[in-house]
Amino acid sequence: QVSELVQFLLVKDQKKIPIKRADMLKNIIREYRNAYSEIVKRADRTLLEIFGLQLVEIDTKRHIYILINNLPRAEGQHLCRGKEKEKMGLLLVILSFIFMKGNSVKDSEFFPRAPLRVPHFSFALCCLTPPFAGALWEFLHLLRVYPGKQHSVFGDVRKLVTEEFVRQKYLETTPIPLTDPPEFKFQWGPRAEKETSKKDVLNFVAKV
Repeated sequence: QVSELVQFLLVKDQKKIPIKRADMLKNIIREYRNAYSEIVKRADRTLLEIFGLQLVEIDTKRHIYILINNLPRAEGQHLCRGKEKEKMGLLLVILSFIFMKGNSVKDSEFFPRAPLRVPHFSFALCCLTPPFAGALWEFLHLLRVYPGKQHSVFGDVRKLVTEEFVRQKYLETTPIPLTDPPEFKFQWGPRAEKETSKKDVLNFVAKV
């Protein structure tokens, strides 16, 4: 059961899908549920010793877990690996933007109608746009990444940010009550908090 659970967790981690205890019980542990704690403990030890991965519970009420890389890495490379490097690079830039805006960015479901034209734009955190509804999308426009327009590397950027990064727990979106049109705020998700630090994110962006 331990080896099966390790394989199950590694497959889930390939797509950064949070892992539910209920799924581990249903799909792997099954009739050995009385030994659940011991099986998970041994699987966690195997993941750490062989792959340098650690199983971390990010939601104690719903018992949701993620795998985080526990191996020593160079600064700024905590989230960048494999084929997802480009997407993770964009994520790090977004995380830095949220951090520089006070750990929370208010946004609207409505995006600017036309992309901003910045002839000689060079990336610098000190030059970020002021906080307003749609701040994140305006910021991405400055980087020539346009929500609602298919990107050659990132694909559907709006879906990537509001669905994929949120599902993977890198970002969290919280609705703001009594707003019309509906507004919400972006914040760091629990996976981002566990896998990296604000210092490392800023160091990465400084090298961009």
